[in-house]
Amino acid sequence: MSDPIRLGIAGLGTVGAGVVKIVRQKAPLLEARSGRPITISAVSARNREKDRGVSLAAYDWEDDPVTLATRDDVDVFVELVGGSDGPAKAAVEAALKAGKDVVTANKALLAHHGQALAQLAEENGCVLRFEAAVAGGIPVIKALTEGLAGNDILRVMGVMNGTCNYILTRMESGGLTYDEAFAEADALGFLEADPELDVGGIDAGHKLALLASIAYGTQVAFNAVELEGIGRVTIDDIRQAADMGYKIKLLGVCRMSGRGLEQSMSPCLVPASSPLGQLDGGTNMVVIEGDQVGQIVMRGAGAGEGPTASAVMGDVMDIARGTRLTTFGAPASKLVAATPAQAATPAPYYLRMALADKPGALAKVASALGEAGVSIHRMRQYNHVDNTAPVLIVTHKTTRAALDAALAAIPATGVVQGDPVALRIEEV
Repeated sequence: MSDPIRLGIAGLGTVGAGVVKIVRQKAPLLEARSGRPITISAVSARNREKDRGVSLAAYDWEDDPVTLATRDDVDVFVELVGGSDGPAKAAVEAALKAGKDVVTANKALLAHHGQALAQLAEENGCVLRFEAAVAGGIPVIKALTEGLAGNDILRVMGVMNGTCNYILTRMESGGLTYDEAFAEADALGFLEADPELDVGGIDAGHKLALLASIAYGTQVAFNAVELEGIGRVTIDDIRQAADMGYKIKLLGVCRMSGRGLEQSMSPCLVPASSPLGQLDGGTNMVVIEGDQVGQIVMRGAGAGEGPTASAVMGDVMDIARGTRLTTFGAPASKLVAATPAQAATPAPYYLRMALADKPGALAKVASALGEAGVSIHRMRQYNHVDNTAPVLIVTHKTTRAALDAALAAIPATGVVQGDPVALRIEEV
């Protein structure tokens, strides 16, 4: 029998406890599939006394994750602490320097320090894997690095934050305002301690930056992701988009254009009949388009004990089998620094604005759009409210630069009250 592969698990929250349960409950299956036993040597967390629903009596306890990461009886360090810096970063660096393979679910850590950690892993002959960091139980990292390795990737897009998708879905299904749906998600425990990580698009932006690195052979560039959260989406937007055959999703999109790497995480309209349009609740979906394979759609649970622990164990099993892959699908030394580019691929846009109830108001807006080179595909005007007329416009395909020029000119018309809302319509 082959020697066991010995894990040290730092972080015993929902996911860490889930990993322990899988190792304990599925030991024969794991051994049969990997060819060697999977065991746990030691664990670490902030609170030793907390009841986690699984016995930890068989494992050594380390208060310091860095000490755990460098133990002689740990072959693979599993980092589930979280956070882009602090103990998580220190422990992962210590593990790699000690020649330990690392499995992590920490998207923030890799989004901010992925290039340096990938280089450190390769310098020490180690593997750094992170399937659980993106889209929970969906094996999107494996798909990009292995299954689709023979493709030039044309576009990656997806819904990668279940909390935002839950909020937008509940706004539609329950007729709730944003604040009401936010409060409901908070009461259910869906939000991060800092809610802005979810609703501001930051969490999903971390994930998009990691996928872009693998898809296009570039260094992780989270600081180049165009971020816009869902806080400005109103129940009127939800209803009126539906009236025109669309759903609103916090959608991540990355593509390589002639100008550079485009990465955006923002509310977009997608056709209601599309796979993304039919995605409800806290579920995630990633769509990958390759030049050889066409469009691949992967849908599944994006968070939670079982799905995320399953992804962690997928990486552990690969290491146990002897699979040695570079962190981002290519040697770190060959990853190029991406040239960031604002999304310039032409697309239609949804515009919502409140016009003053004056003769010729709409004509002035249409003129401002036309002078910027933006043409109107269709338009709807709704019932007057307090001497204003809510107007929705769907443009023909245009660039964001042209649209921004039009939006900058519209206030000078004197007929628009408040700031217009502009959302990209993504073809799926």
